[in-house]
Amino acid sequence: MQIEQFIYSDSPSEIPFSFSPQLLFIFGDRELLETTGISHQLALQYPDAVFSGCSTAGEIANESVREHTIIVTGIAFDDVSVKSSKISLEDIDFDSSEAGKQLVSQLPAKGLKHVFVVSDGLKVNGTDLVKGMTEGLTDGATITGGLAGDGSHFARTIIIEPDGKVATESVAAIGFYGEKLSIGYGSRGGWDSFGLDRRVTRSKDNILYEIDGEPALDLYKSFLGDKAKELPASGLLFPLSMRDNEDRAPVVRTILGINEDEKSLTFAGDIPEGSFVRLMKANNDRLINGAEEAAQEAARALDSHAEFAILVSCVGRKLVLKQMVEEEVESVSEVLEGPVMTGFYSYGELAPFNRDSLCELHNQTMTITTFRE
Repeated sequence: MQIEQFIYSDSPSEIPFSFSPQLLFIFGDRELLETTGISHQLALQYPDAVFSGCSTAGEIANESVREHTIIVTGIAFDDVSVKSSKISLEDIDFDSSEAGKQLVSQLPAKGLKHVFVVSDGLKVNGTDLVKGMTEGLTDGATITGGLAGDGSHFARTIIIEPDGKVATESVAAIGFYGEKLSIGYGSRGGWDSFGLDRRVTRSKDNILYEIDGEPALDLYKSFLGDKAKELPASGLLFPLSMRDNEDRAPVVRTILGINEDEKSLTFAGDIPEGSFVRLMKANNDRLINGAEEAAQEAARALDSHAEFAILVSCVGRKLVLKQMVEEEVESVSEVLEGPVMTGFYSYGELAPFNRDSLCELHNQTMTITTFRE
């Protein structure tokens, strides 16, 4: 496996890979991706390469966390092939489950080992997207990925489609094929829940209307106090822990939007009626420990240390950790023994919680995918 990585804050005249990349990951600031034309330039330079990437709420380059940059990572495998698929959400009437089904159906089933997916971060229900993908997936194939970010603006997100085009309201996936490829993954949080369990008494899909019979937005604002006027961004600091039955581990849900007229909260994934939710708050040491645990889980599947890793961490973690944010990235690198790392801060993370479970949407986690050939 050959890997090289470059960091840009404006449009370069040329990106000088010493080999011809088979796969190009591009994660960057939305405005830069839209204005510099880097992905278009790379598509002209390397017409046979397959692209994956998106806009971010912060970029990860090895052990550093950047802002307002574009991270370009090129890979050439020795014995691994990649295939791609993409879906315009407008073409399927923004049906997230159908998007997932069609993404998987476009990938050849034979030999499919792993799927890495990047999605619009605001117009997709991550829960339904994963359900749709899982339904059509071949036995043994796994899924990881993330929802694109837009800083703390929540205005518009974009993805880099497999041909290098910059697109809004789109979802794209990369399928990996090859017996010599080992994939690992891990996803952990580190947030502390507090207060009582509260029942969701009215919701629809990813829109929460009532908790314990009270308007969800009013109740949530009462928790946030002065920070309520900064919603939805301040909601990243106080996510919800949700469990829909006693047998499942709780998952975390983060607010993407609010509706003052309906007094509702919109989340990145489903909040089923009858489920129980608790408010959560951050503990910096626990967040960093959570990143370490995710790395330990991602390393277990590999016979030796990872050569390459994609990190998808939540924008909420970045806002909480502030100047300590690089510590979670450094802790991952230390556990994985220093692979080339890229990734981004997201509006949602996609991964199984452990080796024996199916992929699902997470919020406020550090999610890691490791590769070794």
